[in-house]
Amino acid sequence: MGNRLEEDRQRAIERYLDGESPAAIYRSMGYSRQWFYKWLQRGMEGAEEWFRERSRRPHSSPTRYGAEIEEIVTLVRLSLYNRGLFCGAQAIRWELEDLQVSPLPSVRTIARILARKQLTHRRTGRYEPKGKKYPQVVAERPGDVHQSDFVGPCFLKGPVRFYSLNTVDVASGRCAVESVPRRAGQTTVNALWASWSRLGLPRHQQVDNELVFYGSPVHPRGMGKLIRLCLLHGIEVWFIPQGEPWRNGVVEKFNDHWRQKFLRRIVMRDEEDLKRESLKFEQRHNSQYRYSKLGGKTPLAALQASGMTLRFPPTPQPPQCPLPKPETGRYHLIRFIRSDEILNVFGEKFKAPPETIYEYVRATIDVDRQRLCVYLDHIAVDEHRYRVR
Repeated sequence: MGNRLEEDRQRAIERYLDGESPAAIYRSMGYSRQWFYKWLQRGMEGAEEWFRERSRRPHSSPTRYGAEIEEIVTLVRLSLYNRGLFCGAQAIRWELEDLQVSPLPSVRTIARILARKQLTHRRTGRYEPKGKKYPQVVAERPGDVHQSDFVGPCFLKGPVRFYSLNTVDVASGRCAVESVPRRAGQTTVNALWASWSRLGLPRHQQVDNELVFYGSPVHPRGMGKLIRLCLLHGIEVWFIPQGEPWRNGVVEKFNDHWRQKFLRRIVMRDEEDLKRESLKFEQRHNSQYRYSKLGGKTPLAALQASGMTLRFPPTPQPPQCPLPKPETGRYHLIRFIRSDEILNVFGEKFKAPPETIYEYVRATIDVDRQRLCVYLDHIAVDEHRYRVR
């Protein structure tokens, strides 16, 4: 087929050079006017094999990085893999940032390079951590630690748009599910208060780094509504590392269970259906689901077997915003320190000690003392004056 096309192109130009009109040529050969003049122009350029097809591939690709960047990405990936660390595209980009590589490729570009170099295979066998100690708060008894997380936005067929604030008592596995129309200050306070009214007040409340939980990066020392609510009731707040949702693993796993067993199965048409069915799901989970980590007990049976007496909110109605500024209490941030030695506290940056590089630290804000204390493996390694506002 290719040879016939090339012969037609040559024959058409030969007929033109013999004095035949262009219209007679392309009409008799069954081609268009554009086709004839395209190959006439090519023939007049004087190239030896003008009648052959040219590659349509662009001469340059502005979004493709050079061989040097590809080689650096390859070496960094292999280095992370051999050290037993996470070696996906995001982890490689963090490492390139630490190495101050320029230009810095995007996560998507790194993923393309890995695919092109066939470096996307995963580590076989179970992942074993390589000595990075994580300052995790321990949940030995019911009420020690609650993990909370927002799921959404979710949609019903109504259409109804909502979020679900899911909370799990880590030790007993009891859950509380509160649907809200939006993630806002007072709405979050109301949902958390309702959850505590059924689960009891925890000693430690663990959340991720959503704005609604900590406040505002413009006023990092302003203590957001959740922080104030917890400290006013004797609860310490723990913020997991940024970009590491698996540190809230208990509630993250429950969220998957909630999606599969509730959101995708129960037919709901409006907010009333949603609230009623959410409470029914919560009660069914706490009274009927059995967990191997609880020795086959249900969450309520595990609570009863513990003999613990829970502490509940003092009033059925949640406090109204604005909440007063607490005078005592502590809240904590877990952060991973990279080679830049920066400790990020809700957007405010502090210089961390050199010994904390590539380690997890606990940054504790003591409201009473107005201090920010940095701990590495339970040992205080740094302290800053920190006046909350």
